[in-house]
Amino acid sequence: MLALGLALNILGIGLFCWVIFALAVYAPPFFVALSVGMLTFRHGAGAFGALLIGIASGTLTLAAGQLAVAVSQSLTLRIAIATAFAVPAVIAGYHVVFALSQIGMPSLASREAFACGGAVCIGGTAWTRLMVSAKTGPFEPGGVVENPS
Repeated sequence: MLALGLALNILGIGLFCWVIFALAVYAPPFFVALSVGMLTFRHGAGAFGALLIGIASGTLTLAAGQLAVAVSQSLTLRIAIATAFAVPAVIAGYHVVFALSQIGMPSLASREAFACGGAVCIGGTAWTRLMVSAKTGPFEPGGVVENPS
């Protein structure tokens, strides 16, 4: 019975970590959707209208960010857009890892170090997932050089 409990705990923590890493790129659209939804609800749109407007604004934010990264020719612009998406993921990752580290770490210094490391990993994952969606252009090399001269 104890082995089953330990196995299920490890499975649950692993699933939770997978969800955090999978959803890290969606932190900025979620923040936009939540902010716009609350703003429209406050201005009298009603609960259903605010929900629809919030979902639409979050979806448009994600689509616009991914489209801007995929279409832009400038590497600097791609990096700037991916960084704008990764910074909220870093902040969210820091707070999630810090909250989870309070369960088993008594020292504040070790919790801070663990939270900073987790924030870097989660932000790096979000940045990489957005940059991967950027394809090379028709006149750019795809990374493999067949005949270097």
